Amino acid sequence: MSQKNISIIGSGLVGSLLAIFLAKRGHKVNVFERRGDMRKEKMVAGRSINLALSDRGWKALEAVGIGDEIRKVAIPMKGRMIHSITGEITFQPYGKENQAIWSVSRGGLNCELMTLAERYENVKIFFNERCDHVDVRTGKSTFVNALTNETSNHESDHVFGSDGAFSAARLQMQLQTDRFEYSQHYLEHGYKELSIPAGENGKFLIEKNALHIWPRGGYMLIALPNMEGSFTCTLFFPFEGAHSFAALSDRKKVKDFFAKIFPDALPLMPTLEEDFFHNPTGSLVTVRCSPWNYSDKLLLIGDAAHAIVPFYGQGMNCGFEDCRIFDEMLEKSDNWEKLFSDFGKIRKPDSDAIADMAVENFVEMRDLVGDKKFLLRKKIEASFNQKHPELWTPQYSLVTFSPDVHYSEAQRLGKHHNTIMNRVMEIPDIEENWNSSEVEQLILSML
Repeated sequence: MSQKNISIIGSGLVGSLLAIFLAKRGHKVNVFERRGDMRKEKMVAGRSINLALSDRGWKALEAVGIGDEIRKVAIPMKGRMIHSITGEITFQPYGKENQAIWSVSRGGLNCELMTLAERYENVKIFFNERCDHVDVRTGKSTFVNALTNETSNHESDHVFGSDGAFSAARLQMQLQTDRFEYSQHYLEHGYKELSIPAGENGKFLIEKNALHIWPRGGYMLIALPNMEGSFTCTLFFPFEGAHSFAALSDRKKVKDFFAKIFPDALPLMPTLEEDFFHNPTGSLVTVRCSPWNYSDKLLLIGDAAHAIVPFYGQGMNCGFEDCRIFDEMLEKSDNWEKLFSDFGKIRKPDSDAIADMAVENFVEMRDLVGDKKFLLRKKIEASFNQKHPELWTPQYSLVTFSPDVHYSEAQRLGKHHNTIMNRVMEIPDIEENWNSSEVEQLILSML
């Protein structure tokens, strides 16, 4: 395979991992990042949203041999810890006893990946370089340095746009190509980062190995653990309305609201009011576009091609899977134009599927995880899965713990299972007979 001169726009999670994949194949890789080097700067609070690494992400990290190093900065979460408004706490395992998703700091993981990428002599990361233009026909890129305002031009054989949901590289596709399809859809909800600090001597004040959820119907609070004992909390909340960011306009309203709606969380959050008014309110967007490439010169990857909302914990995992699958395709072919074209065609059905499932899972997390009927439904699914693992794997497990199953296939099976479970839940006295042979036979017949 001939060595290529490659530019990557964006040194975020996907851009840094992609640089490692390409460097291992001997290509010269220049990465251009709009921000400064976060390893040398104080990280700005308020936009971190801890991430959940699951099997798809781990498979990509293992493919480049860095899984063990990342595990050092990750915490396993074996299930959801549901906090009711009256203080009851219920644990819902994600899968089998040995299955977990892993909490990682977005900033911490990004720093680690950049450092690992720079271990390769053929990788160089340029910071404070804003992408001003990419000529999609030649691969020539223009950047403006944020500190000096100087403009620089770079020639490349191939350019990857991995610069996130508001991608400058994608904008160049829109401006320079015909019939480029693009859509963005915002939720009516936004998010705000809050915090539960560590206790004395780094003690975790709530269960360490769980993702905590305070579901309240229409909105929710979540908390993910950090290595030093704190929890990063995120309030997913409407922008407008009676219960909304707009309505919580002063410190007293914020404290009163949390005392009423999240009573067991409030005592754990001594900086609540400061965090609430200091940290920005972020928006939640789904981005779809097509095609993802122009010839063999520019390819969009990760959020630049398919940003999704965070409610299935798959945005990063999907982006990491992009990197692994592209590398597997590169192993088989040196025809970059065909590679770029085929990659988008292969991945788009799966990215569309996980985008849809992520929005659907928001409704589940905020409205249903505390509902008795929903919990019974999940209990029946888990029981049938235990009896017939070859016939039934829940959609969540297919997405989270089955990295060889396409997202689109997980979505298809999930819809089929949903139809079956709707019928099961219509059985009279299902609450008493949920584990009966009648229920088992009905599921078998419909499968």
